[in-house]
Amino acid sequence: MEFHYPNGRKYTPVKNDSKVEKQEKKWSYGKRGMTLEEDINESNQYYLERGIAAIHKKPTPVQIVQVDYPRRSAAVIKEAYFKQASTTDYNGVYKGKYIDFEAKETQNTSSFPFKNFHPHQIQHMKAVLQQKGICFVLLRFSATDEVYLIDAEDLLFFWGRMENGGRKSMTKSEISERGHLIKLGFQPRIDYIKIIDYVYDFI
Repeated sequence: MEFHYPNGRKYTPVKNDSKVEKQEKKWSYGKRGMTLEEDINESNQYYLERGIAAIHKKPTPVQIVQVDYPRRSAAVIKEAYFKQASTTDYNGVYKGKYIDFEAKETQNTSSFPFKNFHPHQIQHMKAVLQQKGICFVLLRFSATDEVYLIDAEDLLFFWGRMENGGRKSMTKSEISERGHLIKLGFQPRIDYIKIIDYVYDFI
């Protein structure tokens, strides 16, 4: 099945061979090798089942343009287009506050390139902040399996530096200084709610 972006460009998924390699490695609680999205989805399910928070991955609307019917009881989508550019990956509610965040991964070990972000995502984050929502990014350094929460305001600071001619990435040291390292666990795998409690004074 083919997917296309709103501008007509064909969507080509990026192959992540490192995921296969990680899955072959054994870890104490057997979670190494999962993608950031899988880890977050699992954590969100943990929060939801225990009444802690209601946070979900946003669906991406698509427009179907070609469908084949190999038999009456089945339909196979052959071609579809993303209807619109996505904003951020997740949103929901925690303790009466609107939560909105993006999740990104990189194989880079010393910095996080801004090519992983899109201008419309940055504009969306600004809009959320203007409405007093809680907005942040979860960044994973895949090589070291480190996950950081960095507030959207800090991300916007570095994005603005790039727009003014500065470097096109955030260094690992900058992320360590501005962001918050999330210790990986079992249930939930990525306990970002604990960081939210600390960063946004929910305790």
